[in-house]
Amino acid sequence: MAIARPDLGAASLTNNVGSTSPMSRAATLVPATARDQLVAVQSALARRGISCGPIDGVLGSQTRSALRVFQKQEGLPETGMPDAATLRQLRWEEEGFEVYRVAPEDLARLTPVPKSWLGKASSERLDYENLLELLAERSQAHPRLIRQLNPSIDWHRVTTGLVVKVPGVVTPGVKGRAARVRISLGEKTLRVFDESGGLIAHFPCSIARRVEKRPVGELHIVKLAPNPNYRFDPEIFRESEEARKIGRKLMIPPGPNNPVGTAWIGLDRPGYGIHGTPHPEDVGRTESHGCFRLANWNAERLLKLAWVGMPVQVEP
Repeated sequence: MAIARPDLGAASLTNNVGSTSPMSRAATLVPATARDQLVAVQSALARRGISCGPIDGVLGSQTRSALRVFQKQEGLPETGMPDAATLRQLRWEEEGFEVYRVAPEDLARLTPVPKSWLGKASSERLDYENLLELLAERSQAHPRLIRQLNPSIDWHRVTTGLVVKVPGVVTPGVKGRAARVRISLGEKTLRVFDESGGLIAHFPCSIARRVEKRPVGELHIVKLAPNPNYRFDPEIFRESEEARKIGRKLMIPPGPNNPVGTAWIGLDRPGYGIHGTPHPEDVGRTESHGCFRLANWNAERLLKLAWVGMPVQVEP
């Protein structure tokens, strides 16, 4: 995929003191290469509440799906491609990269994540395991892209003050009242609409592996929980040898590496919910035991939009 644009070369670094990104505001790097241009397109979509999943600079199925959603909103042909008309409406050139300087509090958060369920249950918190994971999630990016953007960094030897190039993503604010959620099992997407049917948000979504575990019809939100604990039930993980040996329920502490991530939205079907995940790059590509799984940053945004009693329509 190529996006027509003059080569900016070395002139691509400009100051941007007015940036509203939660990352460092030191500078913005205007996209120059084809990959960087697509990163800017993905960032521009995210700014409008249309998520491609982790930003990776690749024109994959989730990015094409997000482009079709934007094109429908704008009354454009739904090609799923970043054609000239779509780019004009998207104003993708306003997006870019930022330079992030690692702070002491970033490194203070890093902690090993036990592999076993018993190890997880004995931890105080399941925070980020390494700096790459932390920066990728904060910038809504794939860890592979962060590595590509920073080839000289040794991620096993990081220090305070380290400068890292990341996508300059701005999460959209909450405007108006969300009225309903619609989950498409076939498309593996979750969308939020307002009372007039206008789209507020679009997220890639993982669904249950087993067809009989996929509820169809209208559900309702009954609980909203930021940074939740997770009750581990070995009956749900019968494929795990450790789970079969444990034979009892465990309480897993909160954190981005909690099995349900940083947000839980409970539904009025026992055991079912919409939640985050410690593996955002797998969302929409792998399947769950039954719940609807989003990237942590998308689950957190849905948490702000949702309300108890809100209808959730699950469609084939």
